[in-house]
Amino acid sequence: MPTPVFSDIGKAANDLLSKDYPIGSAKLEVNTTTSNGVKFTVVGNKDNKSGVIGSELKTKYSDKSRGLTLTQTWTTNNVLSTQIELLDSIAKGVKFDLHGSLHPAVGSKNAKAGVEYKQDNVVIRTALDLFKGPTLSGDAVVGSDGWLAGGEVAYEVSNARVTRYNAALGYTTPEYTVSLHANNQLGAFVASYFHRVAADIEAGARATWNKASDSAVNLEVGTKYTLDRSSFIKAKIDNSGRLGLGYTQTLRPGVKLSLGGLFDTAKLNDNSHKVGLALVLES
Repeated sequence: MPTPVFSDIGKAANDLLSKDYPIGSAKLEVNTTTSNGVKFTVVGNKDNKSGVIGSELKTKYSDKSRGLTLTQTWTTNNVLSTQIELLDSIAKGVKFDLHGSLHPAVGSKNAKAGVEYKQDNVVIRTALDLFKGPTLSGDAVVGSDGWLAGGEVAYEVSNARVTRYNAALGYTTPEYTVSLHANNQLGAFVASYFHRVAADIEAGARATWNKASDSAVNLEVGTKYTLDRSSFIKAKIDNSGRLGLGYTQTLRPGVKLSLGGLFDTAKLNDNSHKVGLALVLES
C-alpha cells in the first residue's frame, strides 16, 4: 500500500467516525463538469441552531498532460482564494503547491507555498506561510511492510521558535489499520483502529487522552453496515453517552442523500439533540 501523508495516518478510522454524519445542519452540494474538464462546485450550508447560511462557489481546472490543477473559490463571506498545483513537472513524485486568499472587507491576506515529494516508501512535505510569522512547516512519513512512522514540525522564522511538533506511528494492512498520534507538542495522545470485519461491515474506535488536563480517556466506537450497493448505515457512541446515527442512500446515479443525528442518551428529555441532512447532486 502507498505511504500516506502525515495527516492521513489513521484516516480510515477518522473517516468511519466522522464522515457521513450531517449533524446540526442542512447542506446542499452541486457538482458539474464541462466537456473540457472544468469542474464547478456550489455548496450551501444552513446551521440549524443559528439559521446562518454560508455558501461557496468553486471552479477546478485540470490539465493532466501537464500535471496542472487550478482551483478558485469565492465564499459568501467574500473570501477569494486561488490554488495552483503542479505535479510531476520537474521530477516524478514532486508536487508544487501555491495557495493564496484575500478578504477585501477586512484587508486580510494569506499566501502559502509548498513542495511535496512522494515515493512508495516515503512522503515529505514542506510549506512556507508568508504572512503568518512567516512560518516554515514540514512533515515526513516513512513506510515499510505496512509500518508507518512520521512527524511534523512548524518553525516561526521571525521569533526563531518552534510552534508545533507532533509524531505518529501506524500499521496498515488491507484488512485493518492501527495508529497512535502524539499531538499538541506531545501533550495529547490519540490511538485508533479500523477493521474491515466483512465485505459489508466495518468497525473502529478512537481513544483520546490529554496529558495537560490529566483528564480521563475519551473513547468513541463506531461501525458501518452496507445494506446494498446504494445505501449504508453508520452508528457511533462515546463514553459520554452521545449516540450518532447516519444513513446514506444513492437515490439514483448522481444523487446522494445523507441523514444524520446526534443524541445525548444521558439527557433524552433535554433539547440537546441534533439532526441534519446533506444532498449531493453530481453530473
